[in-house]
Order: sequence, then C-alpha cells, then structure tokens
Amino acid sequence: MTRWDPAVYGRYADERSRPFYELTGRIRAEDPRYVVDLGCGTGDLTVSLAARWPGARIHGVDSSPEMIAKAPEGATFEVADVRDWRAAEPVDVIVSNALLQWVPEHRDLLVRWARELNPGGWLAFQVPGNFAAPSHQVVRELCQSAEWAAELADLAWRDPVDSAGEYLELLAGQGLTVDAWETTYIHVLQGDDAVLRWVTGTALRPMLTRLDPARRERFLADAGRALAEAYPRRDYGTPFEFRRIFTVAHN
Repeated sequence: MTRWDPAVYGRYADERSRPFYELTGRIRAEDPRYVVDLGCGTGDLTVSLAARWPGARIHGVDSSPEMIAKAPEGATFEVADVRDWRAAEPVDVIVSNALLQWVPEHRDLLVRWARELNPGGWLAFQVPGNFAAPSHQVVRELCQSAEWAAELADLAWRDPVDSAGEYLELLAGQGLTVDAWETTYIHVLQGDDAVLRWVTGTALRPMLTRLDPARRERFLADAGRALAEAYPRRDYGTPFEFRRIFTVAHN
C-alpha cells in the first residue's frame, strides 16, 4: 500500500486547494443534509464544506490513517477504501478531489455513487489530467530505464483518467445533468527543486513507498536532475503547467 506523508503532501497547499474550491463552487445544493468528501486527505478542505452548509452532516473518507490522524474538528472522518465504502444513507452531495486517478475502476464507482444520491443530489469530482506533461514523462522514462526497470517498471503510469467529454457521457447516461470542463493552471513554484518537491507529495508516492531508503535517495536524485532540466527555474520561480479535469453533476 502506498504510504502518504501529510507534511510532504501539504507543500504548495494553496496551489493544491484552488481546484477544490473551484469544483465545489459549482455545486448548487441549497440545504443538503448529508455531504461526503471521498478521498479527503487531511480533511483541511473538508471542513470548509461545513462552513458552506452549516446544517449538514459533513463526513470525510480516506484510505490513509496518517492523513486522517491530521483531520481537524468540524466534520466526522473515517479510514476506508473508497472502493469498499458504502453510504449508510442516501447522500445529498458527494465530493471527490484528486482521488480517482488512483482508482482504475473509478468509472464503475462513479456510476454507483450517482445511483446513491438523494433526489436533487450532486456529484462533483476533479482529477489531474497531466499525465502527458513533462513531469510525468520524465518519471515514466526513469521507471523504465535500465537502472530502475527491475524495481519500478510496473509503476510507470498510463493515463488513468478520461476526458471531460467522456465523463459527461458516462454520467449523462445515468440520467444526470452534467457540467464538465478542464482548466490548465500555470503555477509559479518557489524554491529549489520545486517540481520534484511537488511530485514527491503525490505522483512519486508509489515509487518511494517501494524503494528502500538508499535507493529512494538515488531515485530522487535522478528524478530531480531530469525534472530540473524539463522545468528550468526562472528569476521569478519555476513555471509549472498543470491540467485538471472537472465534473459536476446532479439528478
């Protein structure tokens, strides 16, 4: 199982939180009773839903005990795999932010979640669409190189997400009204090895979990050199393009 480090994941928190707020800002639920955040991480963003809907019961679910251990007050939380999670009652709002790229069978999950919504319920999710970007190409090539293939070749990603149009078709086929779009952010990251620090918090977690400490440091050094070449640092910081795919649907 991939191990998650809340402190490492929390780097660039402002950049990572912006898609969540842009996603949830498109949800038009007026007075939901039960709101669930699937893949809630540390729960810092989950509790913002309580501020928006103070009359609702807000519940967060994440598979990482380390993440849930950092969850704040203001909502209830549980450690669970979203593939196995079942709502105890029909849900008014389901939110999932930057989770489903880790779940190969997530299209089936989306269909099930759509069916578990209350009448008038909302389903909103966002996934990275950055798998053709230099950041991912560099790491994919590294995992398949002679130095690392024996340990990491099976972790070299293939694009695990659909297009906005494909998600629209999937959920419209379930009778939902769907708003789907994509946004490319151009983050300006500060500090040394900025892109390496970004991907260390997310995309590299499966590789770093598998490697022993000495090999982990070697892999990070190799990745850092390649990423620094792909994303040269400017006087103002390191520009880092990141495409994300959004879908908000309601019945």
